[in-house]
Amino acid sequence: MKSVLRMLAVVLTSLSTVVLAQSAAPTDAQKSFTQLKTLAGNWQASITTDPLQPHMGNGTISQVSIRVTSRGNALVHEVQEVGKPDDPTRYDHPLTMFYLDGDRLLLTHYCDAGNRPRMVGNMSPDGKTVEFDFLDIAGGTQYGHMHHAVFTMIDANHHTEDCTYMMPGDKPLRAHFDLKRSQ
Repeated sequence: MKSVLRMLAVVLTSLSTVVLAQSAAPTDAQKSFTQLKTLAGNWQASITTDPLQPHMGNGTISQVSIRVTSRGNALVHEVQEVGKPDDPTRYDHPLTMFYLDGDRLLLTHYCDAGNRPRMVGNMSPDGKTVEFDFLDIAGGTQYGHMHHAVFTMIDANHHTEDCTYMMPGDKPLRAHFDLKRSQ
């Protein structure tokens, strides 16, 4: 009987430890990911670049789709330029995935330059901005690579995205997306 009571005490102690661990406060990465998930939906983006890119004239309009997938474990961000056919083999149609990896919020950008940079995200103290810093890259960089991204939540129907793309020779190209919810 004593061994059964000891076993029961061990099981109850283990269960209470699991329950306490599950009810612990969310990490900064979890808070950032939850904040980004509020952007799920369809957006219309006005894009400006510095320096100006002829194929991306200031004010270029793109459609951005953001959706939660994989049972809430990933966020998919897709961009398509308005007026261009939905043919990702001929036109830029970048895809970015956001996900948690332990206590880090990661971004992997699947770029038309043929590479996949990863970045680590951190939320600002006010909870309105998530900034992603370069971590590493798979694939070549001869055509450049995405290097930095900042998502700023203005309200439920408006946010901005600022990206730094490192052109060949490490020349930065900055793109500013001003997004308004379309659905």
